[in-house]
Amino acid sequence: MPFTKLPMVQPVSDFKSKNGVKRIVSAFSYSMDGFRAAWQNEAAFRQEMLVVVIGTVTALSMKISAFEKLMLVAVLVFVLVVELINSAIEAVVDRISLEAHPLSKNAKDLGSAAVALAIGIAAAAWAVVLFNRFY
Repeated sequence: MPFTKLPMVQPVSDFKSKNGVKRIVSAFSYSMDGFRAAWQNEAAFRQEMLVVVIGTVTALSMKISAFEKLMLVAVLVFVLVVELINSAIEAVVDRISLEAHPLSKNAKDLGSAAVALAIGIAAAAWAVVLFNRFY
């Protein structure tokens, strides 16, 4: 007896807005909730945000090209992006279980390593621009 292919139906979350302007407004609201949660619950995010503010003011006041200013600010914002993803991973791991488990540790350590790499990229970019500017 031949098997008939049934169309695969993906489940849709009730939390997902459907389309149009409502979707855009909802997405913006969820993003603001995420920023608020990161600010309230993540010390690393607050510390990195302080570096972003100081770095942005510094970059914008330097006598360098607009492209260099953009890159200096972008690499700092990139650190925040990776930190937010790391925090999301940690939240999901903790949601599943607070019990110590090697896979949970790996997930959290990998997220932390990603943040470290992002900080390294930002530091390297700043070092190159500052070296070129002052030497």
